[in-house]
Amino acid sequence: MMFPLRTLAIALAATLASACSLIPDYQRPAAPVPASFPDATQAAAATPAADTIAWRDYFADARLREVIALALSNNRDLRVAALNIEKARAQYRIQRADLFPAIGASGSQTTQRLPGDLSSSGEADVTRQYSATIGFAAYELDFFGRIRSLNAQALELYLGTEEARRSAQISLVAEVAGAWLILAADRERQALARSTYETRQKSYDLTRRSFEAGAVSALDLHQAQTLLESARADVARYRSFVAQDENALALVAGAPVPAELLPATLTDSVSALAELPAGVPSDVLARRPDILQAERALRAANASIGAARAAFFPSISLTAAAGTASSTLGGLFDGGSGTWSFMPQIRIPIFEAGRLQASLDVAEVQRDINVAQYEKAIQSAFREVADALAERATLTEQLDARRRLVEATAAGFRLSEARYKGGVDSYLGLLDAQRSLYGAELDLIGVRLSEAANRVALYKVLGGGWR
Repeated sequence: MMFPLRTLAIALAATLASACSLIPDYQRPAAPVPASFPDATQAAAATPAADTIAWRDYFADARLREVIALALSNNRDLRVAALNIEKARAQYRIQRADLFPAIGASGSQTTQRLPGDLSSSGEADVTRQYSATIGFAAYELDFFGRIRSLNAQALELYLGTEEARRSAQISLVAEVAGAWLILAADRERQALARSTYETRQKSYDLTRRSFEAGAVSALDLHQAQTLLESARADVARYRSFVAQDENALALVAGAPVPAELLPATLTDSVSALAELPAGVPSDVLARRPDILQAERALRAANASIGAARAAFFPSISLTAAAGTASSTLGGLFDGGSGTWSFMPQIRIPIFEAGRLQASLDVAEVQRDINVAQYEKAIQSAFREVADALAERATLTEQLDARRRLVEATAAGFRLSEARYKGGVDSYLGLLDAQRSLYGAELDLIGVRLSEAANRVALYKVLGGGWR
């Protein structure tokens, strides 16, 4: 009874002592991007990196923080990403279990009848055999690291799902902030359109009374009505936009958003930080979860090469069992009924018609594919940061220009109104001034939205938001 256990212990010790790994040494590919971002500003040494800034510390508006928290608790896409982690963890445990023998217990009964011409006694005979054993079957000794290579591959894929969830959380935070800001901008546009409509309604009523009194022409009346109906159409259009924005925000949040958390106007202080440092590309991009996920996939492909290489070498598997056997059920546990079996098996690949080499080629090509995908992920991330920085470099000037334009058009409107009331200018000039002021105010809201959205985008592409 002790022989198979002693043999098994010796075999396992030999496995641990002589097992090797055929996984190639991993070398992280060099980042195929410039050494610095264009339009990047030099940040102070004390300024923290984006990925170390929690989203609660970055976003200044308390209502926005509450909506983001609501989304992190209820968003279905993020929930799927979390469940994918649990699935990958279970798959890793399944793969890891192959490192150990699967021990099980079994009991059996065998009944056999032999006819007389086959029986040694010349008479028909019925025999019965009962057995109860415990053991394992086809346990592979991992001399060449095939199982450990597959285990390393499964581990990297599992860790990749962790990075995928972090990446999904960053995207979700940015998406919620973006939807919230768009809703704020459209609500502000709707309020501006409503205010403009009310002003034009008063102007139209005044023009209509003047027309009835013969003081203005029918052309002036129709021009005033044209502006009035245009403003009314804008009110209806922005009301539709606001409703759609609220639906989009509820979808990304995964639950209805309370009315007290919805913005009334577009805030000019979406971020609690004045500047967000870009840093050096190799440092910034390597910390992004989506880049880390691509690298995990590359490591997994590298580990699969070790398993493909190990298939060229002999594989040794063990089957062993120990228990009792008897011709009667009651004699199973009598003295002398012990039984054991030990069946080592070795398989040496001799001719596989190129299957093993093809499997290795597939693994190596897949590794090369993952290298290209990793490099493409870095290049895409570099462009995202560069685009955000390029937009950031001009937004301050755009914002200042739009504000000055609104001030200038407002002054022009007041002068045109005074000239019209003084009989110096025509009503057409006043209407043009109204249109110019309304368009300038809408454009200013659009640039303010772009500035706020750029802060969100820069925070996202620099890898912030998941801590």
